Amino acid sequence: MSIKVAIVEDDAGFRSLLEQFVTDAPGFRCVGSFGSAEEALRGIPKAEPDVVLMDIHLPNRSGIEATYRLRELVPKTPVLILTVNTDTDSIFKALKAGAKGYLLKRTAPQKLLPAIEEALNGGSPMTGEIARQVVDFFQKNYEADQPELDLSRREWEVLELLSHGYSDKEIALRLHVGYETVRTHCGHIFEKLQVRSRSGAVAKFLASGDRRNLVRK
Repeated sequence: MSIKVAIVEDDAGFRSLLEQFVTDAPGFRCVGSFGSAEEALRGIPKAEPDVVLMDIHLPNRSGIEATYRLRELVPKTPVLILTVNTDTDSIFKALKAGAKGYLLKRTAPQKLLPAIEEALNGGSPMTGEIARQVVDFFQKNYEADQPELDLSRREWEVLELLSHGYSDKEIALRLHVGYETVRTHCGHIFEKLQVRSRSGAVAKFLASGDRRNLVRK
């Protein structure tokens, strides 16, 4: 079945390009296109998309506000921010509002579709520089004493690759294991490190100072 995508973007020209791109992609279907937060909040629950692409700068209510409201209206539908904003304040407000990923509009088209799939499969795709900002923020602000990271060798391997920005699918290929196996390892890592996201796990890993370099680059 096709992955159903809804688009929230006030720039009519860019919105039209996104619609066409999604429509032309095998295995994807655009089920809703909205120019404002108000239109999106009325239409998305009816359209029942699998994933929402959300701009931040919208007339009247922002995309961050819309994301927060969609978390209440359609809690199982992941929202991916697609924006030009690179400031830390926007990033963390969007993630706090419930966004499952944060992509920049200059993201190469061939990377957008895998990001949509990743979000649908429980991942949190981010443009590389955004992920680095998140990590840098945690490194600068995480001051608590770090306990020894009690992970298995395989969990260390997964965490090391996470720290280098690899997606779950890329990690599966590098370690020659199944995608679901990687997700299971990530779940165990999050639980052991008492974090709730990839960025949190990577930040704790970097802050710990433990570098085992188990995986060849």
